[in-house]
Amino acid sequence: MNRIRGISVVTGLCAVLAAGSARADGSPFVGRWHWNRAQSTLPPGGPVPNDLTSEISRADSHVKWSVTTLTRDLGTEAWHIETFEAAADGESHPISSDTAASCRVASDGLQTTLKGPDGQSDTQTCTLSADRKQMTCSGTLTGRDGETVKYVDVYDRM
Repeated sequence: MNRIRGISVVTGLCAVLAAGSARADGSPFVGRWHWNRAQSTLPPGGPVPNDLTSEISRADSHVKWSVTTLTRDLGTEAWHIETFEAAADGESHPISSDTAASCRVASDGLQTTLKGPDGQSDTQTCTLSADRKQMTCSGTLTGRDGETVKYVDVYDRM
């Protein structure tokens, strides 16, 4: 489940970008988002990034986003950049050699699911605050054994 949690922060971005299919380029989700560690609730035992910034650059029939993560291990800092692109049609699409994503706009928010190679999944729904300056993604991780863990990722607009 740790591997899928490693990409779960990215899941919210998939959902965010899916909004573009329903809302032209002026989508309130397009832009840069900073992960708010203090307001987020992580699953126990999962990896915790030291910093995370998401940039949503395309939100139309396809979605495109980049995630920049800072990690520190034994005093060494490392920046990791991942860029993903997928169709925003609610269908499952490969985003890497072993992970597929589906994104859909719902009446009350954005829904997304990531599926890993061994049956694990990460499903979440994201909503914007009334002033559109904060995005909250509530999710559930499901391990290959069927065990579930809930979490909340909060992002502030940059």
